Amino acid sequence: MDEEILENLNEELDNALDRGRQMVDDEELAERVEELKSRAENLIRKHPVKSVAGGLLIGYIFGKLLSSED
Repeated sequence: MDEEILENLNEELDNALDRGRQMVDDEELAERVEELKSRAENLIRKHPVKSVAGGLLIGYIFGKLLSSED
């Protein structure tokens, strides 16, 4: 029974790895990522002060969330 569970788990992991490799190799995904990167760069260039302020705000919020005062 344990061997069967391990076999099924190995098969599922292999399938997940194959799907992950396909996503990485997918050229359309790479194109979308490059387009998003370009759009983000353009937005930051248009609004540098707002971008820095937004980054500081996000950093502050994450800092508050991650610092536990239990």
